[in-house]
Amino acid sequence: MFASSAIAGLNHLLADAPWARERLAPYSGRVAAIRLKPLELSLGVDGDGYFNEAAAREPDVALDLPLSSLPKVLGGGMDALMADIRISGNADFADTLGFVFRQLRWDGEEALARLIGDIAAHRAVMTAQDIFSWHRQATHNIVDNLVEYYSEERPVLVKRQFLEELANANAELRDDLARLDKRLGKLEASPAPKTAR
Repeated sequence: MFASSAIAGLNHLLADAPWARERLAPYSGRVAAIRLKPLELSLGVDGDGYFNEAAAREPDVALDLPLSSLPKVLGGGMDALMADIRISGNADFADTLGFVFRQLRWDGEEALARLIGDIAAHRAVMTAQDIFSWHRQATHNIVDNLVEYYSEERPVLVKRQFLEELANANAELRDDLARLDKRLGKLEASPAPKTAR
């Protein structure tokens, strides 16, 4: 179920990207395994440059992605995610897959325009972008306010500047104690002065 849905989604993107299909077509019959523990997706490439479900065999390329890297897609897109992928296998095929996955984009406005028209699709996408931007800014403001509250009003968090000042004062105190210890050692080692009677 997961594999067929993922392949259908990728092929939908490839349908609007002839440049990507041209790059993938020479690798017809090759298999790539995308591993996101515990999921694994085996992609075969057909002669037209589309993906299909690959038969269970050793893949030509394996792309291993840590699950902890998925949130990077929201922050930095596919480029940020691609930095965490471990690739093994055929270098040319891996390079082509990496290029296609980095460049392949879904144009939501164009897909929506086919259903409701150009102007309505443009307005809908702009509204969605504004809502997303507002949501991101509101989240950023809430985090900033919480940090300020817990560092200024109810000092549970310690500011970096205060920690650096404390570390410097601690280092000075340690040095002063070391000098005092040396002086005391010298005083104890020196002969006691004779007193006159």
